[in-house]
Amino acid sequence: MKKTLMVAALTGVFATAAHAQSSVTLYGLIDAGVTYANNSGGHSLWKASSGTVNGSRWGLRGSEDLGGGLKAIFTLESGFNIMNGAAGQSSRMFGRQAFVGLASNQFGAVTLGRQYDSVVDYLAPLSNTGTQYGGTIAAHPYDNDNLNNSIRFNNTIKYSSVNYAGFKFGGTYSFSNSTEFANNRAYSFGASYNWGGLNVAAGYLQLNNDVNNLQQAATNSGAQTGEYTFAAGRQRTFGGGVNYTFGPATAGFVYTQTQLGNAVGISATQSGHNGGIGFGADSARFQNFEGNVRYALTPALSLAGAYTYTRASFGGGVNPNYNTVALQSDYALSKRTDVYLQGDWQHVSDTSTGVGAYLNGLGSASTRQDQIAVTVGMRHRF
Repeated sequence: MKKTLMVAALTGVFATAAHAQSSVTLYGLIDAGVTYANNSGGHSLWKASSGTVNGSRWGLRGSEDLGGGLKAIFTLESGFNIMNGAAGQSSRMFGRQAFVGLASNQFGAVTLGRQYDSVVDYLAPLSNTGTQYGGTIAAHPYDNDNLNNSIRFNNTIKYSSVNYAGFKFGGTYSFSNSTEFANNRAYSFGASYNWGGLNVAAGYLQLNNDVNNLQQAATNSGAQTGEYTFAAGRQRTFGGGVNYTFGPATAGFVYTQTQLGNAVGISATQSGHNGGIGFGADSARFQNFEGNVRYALTPALSLAGAYTYTRASFGGGVNPNYNTVALQSDYALSKRTDVYLQGDWQHVSDTSTGVGAYLNGLGSASTRQDQIAVTVGMRHRF
């Protein structure tokens, strides 16, 4: 049960900000576990892990009723590593989300700040990596479509519609905050429709960058700073998906494609390879085909799984294909606490190109075509 803190309970830096709010909610999630990997940089690995499925975070969410169906809203959310206490997202204080805006019961919400793109908002919940049933380590190779939120966007204005009989839509624009208006900007749009057990969604995301001047410091101006998946002048990501729930089971399919122009390579952080992975041409492409399923055996025990086939083109004759499988068993000890066992496996078609298998978040890629990881963990929500 989330704890609602009234004005008198807030202290320090938040006391003044919260004074005018109707309510402020403190919330969070802690994901901790132990992971075994068969090959991480050529060696087996045992590690105490944070956020293997869902990134550990805490946040403040507030609203003020302005009357007439209008309210002011804000969210400040910080990611962290539970094992060492370090801040995530390039050591930002509120690296996951930080925004303020107005929400109307009739017209939707407009918010400004550091926010998620529309592919994450609408399409990711239909995928395995975008949910609690697969999460971080189950991302498509290198999180090439950003369904796992590897990149969040600064300087963003977002519109989110209300629910029109199951139909929702929205879009974002992220400013460069420089005189080079079109450099280091991003924009996205997406929509979803829910009817009974059927849920369909689609989204589009585009990033523009000066590939020779990527902004590595979190404090630099630009839509994308601090974290990078691709060194590329232009990234276009789009896709669609469908889920259908029947009784205790949900089955789904998600397709995404990422096209890169003026492309140099994949960052070392996202690829698990020292020095990153270079492309053999100025264009590259990823296509992901994911099938997923989950089943509630009992109200407390659930099983979930997903298979993703990824077809990639790095240029220069390097065209690796990836097969990725994620399996999870989860048991709820209460409404807020659960324990899980998750196994993940990836096979890449050919390591002669220097590209080894890599499961998201393990730290180092495999020196072979396969990488396997098994995690035993627990999550607590507050």
